[in-house]
Amino acid sequence: MKSTSSHALHGASLCTPYLLIVPLGLLAVLLVLPSLGSSNARSDGLGVLCGGAGTDDGYSVSSGAAESKVGAVAAPPPRPAEADFSLLVGVLTMPGRRERRDIVRMAYALQPAPPPGVARVDVRFVFCNVTDPVEAALVAVEARRHGDILVLDCAENMNDGKTHAYLSAVPRLFASAPYDYVMKTDDDTYLRVAALAEELRGKPRDDVYLGHGFAVGDDPMPFMHGMGYVVSWDVARWVSGNQEILRHNDTHGPEDLLVGKWLNIGGKGRNRYSLKPRMYDLNWFMDNFRPDTIAVHMLKDNRRWAAAFMYFNVTAGIERPSDLHHLP
Repeated sequence: MKSTSSHALHGASLCTPYLLIVPLGLLAVLLVLPSLGSSNARSDGLGVLCGGAGTDDGYSVSSGAAESKVGAVAAPPPRPAEADFSLLVGVLTMPGRRERRDIVRMAYALQPAPPPGVARVDVRFVFCNVTDPVEAALVAVEARRHGDILVLDCAENMNDGKTHAYLSAVPRLFASAPYDYVMKTDDDTYLRVAALAEELRGKPRDDVYLGHGFAVGDDPMPFMHGMGYVVSWDVARWVSGNQEILRHNDTHGPEDLLVGKWLNIGGKGRNRYSLKPRMYDLNWFMDNFRPDTIAVHMLKDNRRWAAAFMYFNVTAGIERPSDLHHLP
């Protein structure tokens, strides 16, 4: 018995290094293989962008350094000829919130699409550089599986320049196939895409700034609530090319206030639309849902997401009879 125990302990000690090596090797394969054969370029603020799920297109690699190795970034799929407009939705999140991203993915996948001919809507989850090796491995696998990850070349933050990095990167990333509108939203916001698309359908395609508007003094809409707002492509391109924002270090602070400040100073986003009260914060008692909701914010735990799914009948009609599960 003593000999057997000694042998088992010896085997365990031999296995330990291999258990550490395997995930690191997986990370190396996931990050290195997609960049082989691709051209190198200066990062320009971009880290990783994945194409559609199940494809290898659009996957690029960032070392997090000033000079990054960036693979060829695939353009989004061409807009169907019958679509009125296209919208990119960027959901700002953090690497450790994997469960939240899975919930948000389901929220988008299970809701009805905009009516045919209205819009093409693409959703991307937006990070800054993923520096932790464990998180990097998991994000790489997630990117491979879902193809909806965008990693920017910035230090992870909420109110320290991430929104500026996102709005600046998008016009460069998709210059060959621009969207009509770009949206920034959060991972605690439930966005009803068809309702938003219907609101955008009759709006101008230029100089647009749309969201939950706040009134300050005599100005009815100096900025939009950070739960989610939309700018037209030309506004995003203006933010991307405006060096004054960086020169004055004007990216640090509440991001929704700052976006409004940039546009106000620059005279941009003059076509402003407030979707209040159809965009709102869920209250403490979770009893202020609206049937005409476009976006509801403050879904910061699973209980609140479940309440939203139940109110909007997200799972109605999709449960198939089965002996393997019994859902109410």
